[in-house]
Amino acid sequence: MNTNLDSLSKKLGYTFNQTSLLKTALSHRSIGKNNNERLEFLGDSVIGYVMAEELYLRFSDENEGNLSRYRSLLVKGDTLASIARQLGVGEYLRLGGGELKSGGFRRASILADAMEAIIGAITLDSNIDEARACILSWYKERLDNIKSLDLKDPKTRLQEQLQAKKFELPKYTVVSVNGKEHAQIFQVDCHVKELKLNITAEGSSRRAAEQKSAELMLEKIQFE
Repeated sequence: MNTNLDSLSKKLGYTFNQTSLLKTALSHRSIGKNNNERLEFLGDSVIGYVMAEELYLRFSDENEGNLSRYRSLLVKGDTLASIARQLGVGEYLRLGGGELKSGGFRRASILADAMEAIIGAITLDSNIDEARACILSWYKERLDNIKSLDLKDPKTRLQEQLQAKKFELPKYTVVSVNGKEHAQIFQVDCHVKELKLNITAEGSSRRAAEQKSAELMLEKIQFE
């Protein structure tokens, strides 16, 4: 774990007045009571508002449906985890022994939660305007290119590709459900019969795990 929070602040583009807030934002629940879950709750609301506002102002010709799809793409866990990786957040995370051994600093769900918590911490340390400036700087490239993205979800895109080849629809099977009731992790297997391919992915809900496994299947098919 890297304890040099000044270096992380530079990557984030924000200097904290209260470094304790950043420490808390980086603290996974596996370390105990003083963790980032409350900051994550705040950050989730802040990024949702900032993205809704920015999309509304940028795209005056788009209807509510498309704006909602854009926002979903931008604030989903995988996107937040990708930004966290770009900023190197994983190396600064404070994890309990079990999560540390299992590579929790690389896990998408933990990275996404930490990113939301950092947004919450910036908001409390200053104000929503500072948080907005940081968010928009991290998301600049994605926002500039949002209209070029396919708004269909991975399961729909996989289904359409398989139907075009006259293949059977993919089969999704829950492999396991782990964790406490309020923080369950679902493992789902996606199977494509004609290609003899199986891809397993995890998510905080069955639907999220299915979408992730479909996304990985699409990447595998394109790669091959």
